[in-house]
Amino acid sequence: MFLNKYDAPASPKAGALIIGGEHGSLGVARSLGRRGIPVWFLTDDKIIAKFSRYTQRTLYWNGPEDAQAAEHLLALAAQHGLSGWVLYPAGDREVKLVAQHHAALSDIFRLITPPWDVTRIAADKRLMYARAATLGIGHPKSYSPKNRDEAARLDGTFPMILKPSMKEGMNALTQAKAWAVADSAELVAKYDEAAALVGPENIVLQEMIPGGGATQLSYTGVWKDGVPVASMIARRTRQFPMEFGTGTFVESVEQDEVEQAACVFLTSLNYSGLVEIEFKYDARDGVHKILDVNPRVWTWNALGELAGVDFAYIQWQLAMGERVAPSRGRAGTSWVYVSKDIAAVCQEMLAGITSPAMYIRSFHFPLGFAAFASDDPLPALVDFPLAIWRFLSRRVDPPKAVPDGGRSAGHENVHVAKPLVIAVDRDAR
Repeated sequence: MFLNKYDAPASPKAGALIIGGEHGSLGVARSLGRRGIPVWFLTDDKIIAKFSRYTQRTLYWNGPEDAQAAEHLLALAAQHGLSGWVLYPAGDREVKLVAQHHAALSDIFRLITPPWDVTRIAADKRLMYARAATLGIGHPKSYSPKNRDEAARLDGTFPMILKPSMKEGMNALTQAKAWAVADSAELVAKYDEAAALVGPENIVLQEMIPGGGATQLSYTGVWKDGVPVASMIARRTRQFPMEFGTGTFVESVEQDEVEQAACVFLTSLNYSGLVEIEFKYDARDGVHKILDVNPRVWTWNALGELAGVDFAYIQWQLAMGERVAPSRGRAGTSWVYVSKDIAAVCQEMLAGITSPAMYIRSFHFPLGFAAFASDDPLPALVDFPLAIWRFLSRRVDPPKAVPDGGRSAGHENVHVAKPLVIAVDRDAR
């Protein structure tokens, strides 16, 4: 296991600092806050976790991609006495920041994120697929063209998927997660657009595996020194958007093939920390194929508590140096993100996949909610207005300056410097 400065149990005043994320952060805040653990939330974007009664303080900053972000985390800890607190990164950008500055941050915080040499293999799809191939784990056919000419000559089967190798920045591609490509002409056009947004070296093309969210399963867990401490398998019964969306109705299930493949991958990394690994069943050859590895808090982590594995708290116990008995989540529990699930089922109805009666029958108990909790109702009240506000004020980063419109492999990153400022929420409790 990676080493932190803090190996002994913490003082009773030690708390958790959650960085970024949305409903996944809310789930962590509730899990820890209900146990009397102080929870602070640091964000530059999504704010629903701020409205939880269990979030004691919310702070704002310029984000994890700011040049001085790591230094400011250290200054924040010194200013507010957060030494020994557990750091929960809940977004891809936040994970990269913590992993790349692991040594410095581990002197102050208790980290649940592996160092960059491990995290990069999990987070970078090019490296992840290469590792999967070496381990004999099923994966979609993937390509990494160096420039638009290589992309134009690509001998692949359409339709294909174009996606960023890692989620960096906020732009049309990273927010969509992936773009479908129907033919060679569309591939070249979208390759040029993607190259301008993320750079040609950060583009991955892969075959499109047929099937919707119901064919996607996730292995979720908390690991320590290459051994699982807690785990669960879940199915995205519905997601929005249908093709490349986020799970809106997720159920815990059993699936041995997915669990075995995930364990092989994580064991090879001697992994420690929270993790979600996404697989998709390919009916053409009967194999569950690895799609993504998320070494962070995931959106529906609160489902684990219903299934008997409270991932956030188990990770807290490990970070505190406590002994935790291994556990597995039971099948038959479910979690729903109501506002997005309504949109998902409308899409499915228009596509003839489901009906109102089938939608109603899909719900079963125990059932958890993305925003609502009887002991913490405010997030549910602000969830829908926040979604509208975020859509109307959506922030995206400017495209990268790519010579020749993406025809060459090199590019120059356009960066506009701005001062790093943290403002403490005046209404924080």
